[in-house]
Amino acid sequence: MVAIIDAYARLNGPRLGRDRIDPRVLDAMRRVPRHEFVPPAVVALAYADTPLPIGYGKTISQPFMVALMTDLLELERKHRVLEVGTGLGYQAAVLGELVNKVWSVEIVAELGTEGARRLAAAGYDGVTCRVGDGAQGWPEEAPFDRIIVTAAPELIPTALLRQLRPGGRMVIPAGLEGDQQLILVEKDQAGRIRTQEILAVSFTSLVVSH
Repeated sequence: MVAIIDAYARLNGPRLGRDRIDPRVLDAMRRVPRHEFVPPAVVALAYADTPLPIGYGKTISQPFMVALMTDLLELERKHRVLEVGTGLGYQAAVLGELVNKVWSVEIVAELGTEGARRLAAAGYDGVTCRVGDGAQGWPEEAPFDRIIVTAAPELIPTALLRQLRPGGRMVIPAGLEGDQQLILVEKDQAGRIRTQEILAVSFTSLVVSH
């Protein structure tokens, strides 16, 4: 799986603006047992480079997309990271290999509960999970050095922009269904926001509470 990710990154370097994935990210993905974060029905496909259904209309992202989004964050061990969209916990586990503290929010209660259970069982004690509206972030723990969103809103939620620390980075898919872009958001020390479109993507829509 990791070899495929590395080869794909090298082949698509000009489009992605980078010709390789940080080796630290690839090493983290080698360490995470992906089969422990997918439903039993698709365990046989756990290490295929493809998204997989996890129930409730949601998917676990293609491993290459997990690697790319994680790489774009440019993580340091000290970073405080917010993840929106726990799912069954795979992306949070990858983050947990690279930083000391992750907060992860999932709006689907059944997924949030099961994702937290799987992360705990796999020993990711640095990941704190809760069920809630991820578009609202986690105000009590803000600001965050890095934010990653694993489902696509039409527009980048303002609450997440507010909770991003100056000097921070957010990686988020956004746009209308069929016209989504993976976006890198950077906030400078003065609080100004700069966005960069990385590539066209297809994510499930971000569910928000009303």
